Amino acid sequence: MSNTNASHAAKSTHVLPSYLNAEHLGPWGIYLQQVERVTPYLGSLSRWVETLKRPKRALIVDVPIELDNGTMAHFEGYRVQHNTSRGPGKGGVRFHQHVTLSEVMALSAWMSVKNAAVNLPFGGAKGGIRVDPKILSRGELERLTRRYTSEIGIIIGPTKDIPAPDVNTNEQIMAWMMDTYSMNEGATASGVVTGKPIALGGSLGRREATGRGVFTVGQEAAQHIGLDITKAKIAVQGFGNVGGIAAKLFAQTGATVIAVQDHGGTVYKASGLDVPALLKHVGEHGSVKDFAAAETLPDAQFWGVDCDILIPAALEEQITATNADQIKARMVIEGANGPTTPEADDILHERGILVVPDVIANAGGVTVSYFEWVQDFSSFFWSEEEINARLVRIMREAFAAIWQVAHDHRVSLRTATFIVACSRILQARELRGLYP
Repeated sequence: MSNTNASHAAKSTHVLPSYLNAEHLGPWGIYLQQVERVTPYLGSLSRWVETLKRPKRALIVDVPIELDNGTMAHFEGYRVQHNTSRGPGKGGVRFHQHVTLSEVMALSAWMSVKNAAVNLPFGGAKGGIRVDPKILSRGELERLTRRYTSEIGIIIGPTKDIPAPDVNTNEQIMAWMMDTYSMNEGATASGVVTGKPIALGGSLGRREATGRGVFTVGQEAAQHIGLDITKAKIAVQGFGNVGGIAAKLFAQTGATVIAVQDHGGTVYKASGLDVPALLKHVGEHGSVKDFAAAETLPDAQFWGVDCDILIPAALEEQITATNADQIKARMVIEGANGPTTPEADDILHERGILVVPDVIANAGGVTVSYFEWVQDFSSFFWSEEEINARLVRIMREAFAAIWQVAHDHRVSLRTATFIVACSRILQARELRGLYP
């Protein structure tokens, strides 16, 4: 082996945690590619870039519970803290049957980038349990949540790592997590999680915050490319707290939502879907399936719908090299985390389609989580109008700075966001130094 090849092999081995499969890196592999793309723009800070390529701490826990029928069941849980140079870890907890360590690692890293991009005093973290929560009773779900919280309790806390809702978790899950942690600590610790019920120290506006953030940066991006939102046609994948809220806000400004896809199927109406009626239908039936006031499309046709704005707000790796060339939108706003693969990113860029990346587009949720955390510490709570105004201001300022960096370096918005965020993270790392 030549010296060059040996050096490359050593470097590759050095940056890859031994507990991952080099042939199937999954979402973590996507994140590593994104870091490689931003490295040339980091200047002298690039000497610290290896910091970004490995999580600070990854905890895998067994979560045993007794089921309602008296039998025992074991589930695999994770909590990953990617980076805490700028503050305590911050990131959601998801319950999903396909959760993997690679996925949680990538999500924690994207949280590091996201928090730094909007200049919040947080690092990045993420958690999950490999379970289909739909097959559990309410009692089983509570026991699962409490046991998981107890298992990860050694690394979370209001000044260490603050979980929040994510896929298939909600205010109730956060209430159980807060109570469990508090009981183990012997004192109420409302700041250990965000996204809690209002009655337990939650923040007004938190439930709608991620969707509102998607809408806000969408408005800003549309102005830059000369797209009139009031005449825009929009397609949305995922119709929960992110996609559903974003669709509602866009529709309220005059935009036409023509297609929506979720786990139940795809509905379409060229003249525009009745978004409030569709939201009500989803609330009652669990998905968009069988919505009478629209036609049903095969799921694969969703990506080829003739629209101006496409909002993927479901799960990772939805826009890939196999469907990116079908997309007709002028702009993609990533409401989900990691919905576009690097290969698809390149295809969209070559086709002149603007991608507003997840690490800025869906940062509204963690921004209001920050507000909630601050309010819990001070025991002083703000009005919803004040929270929304603060959210919009932070999102607009962050987007403006990222747009300028993209213009100055002639790079995509994703690379520009990583330039801004990674520079902040690594500057903090450099200033703090290494201990011991």
